[in-house]
Amino acid sequence: MTRRIIVLATALFAIVIAQAQILMGWGQSPAEFSADSDETLRVAGYAFSIWGLIYLGMLIYAVRQALPQTGESLLIQRFGWPSVVAFLGIGWWVVAAAFDWEAATVVLIFGSLTAVLAPMIINAREIRALGRTDRDRMMVVWPLALLAGWLTVAAPLNLLTVLTGNDALPTMISPTVWAMLAIVAAGLAGLSVSMVTRTLAYALPIAWGLLGAFVAEQERNGPLAYFALAAAVAVLIGAVVLTFRLRPGVERAAD
Repeated sequence: MTRRIIVLATALFAIVIAQAQILMGWGQSPAEFSADSDETLRVAGYAFSIWGLIYLGMLIYAVRQALPQTGESLLIQRFGWPSVVAFLGIGWWVVAAAFDWEAATVVLIFGSLTAVLAPMIINAREIRALGRTDRDRMMVVWPLALLAGWLTVAAPLNLLTVLTGNDALPTMISPTVWAMLAIVAAGLAGLSVSMVTRTLAYALPIAWGLLGAFVAEQERNGPLAYFALAAAVAVLIGAVVLTFRLRPGVERAAD
């Protein structure tokens, strides 16, 4: 129960700190930080509205754990402390972005991504064995997969923004190629994780973010925009096929 209360507390911290920054206006907003040096790769502002859904999922995940009637399960146990690290990371990222602590934002966002994505991959077999409507799938895997998926797009975008703003982006290839490589990395991650976990929730935010890049880049960089669109479609279709290609519970049946 101590672990579960800490999970709830850190989820509330991440949500409250983000809302406090918006309401009180201290420092720059996450959107302003992202737009500060987005000459290499830009995502339309509306795409960041996905945080509303992510925060809702985090609340469902954390509140359910704090309820006395919720029993312990393997996935609740294995995702508990990693989710604490991820929630603290995204909460402190808002603070770092507000005060333009650029290096800290990179460390925090990649650290949060690693904390939530690693247990998904490590426990892929257990995730695949869950039924489509299993409570752990709906209230543990889906909320954390949504967070991990969005961070998979946001982390390389954050890195490109910081490197571009500090004139530190390597010049061996053009900025457009760097942006395309970031898109490819996010797309491959979406397909790979969908294949091993058969969880569509991870790929959906990636496709959403890539679609946001298409919208934002149409006027400025047409080739990059349509590259992002093609990647978004490939991730969405590929993840659907990979997620539903096998019947749920096949691992359990094979044991």
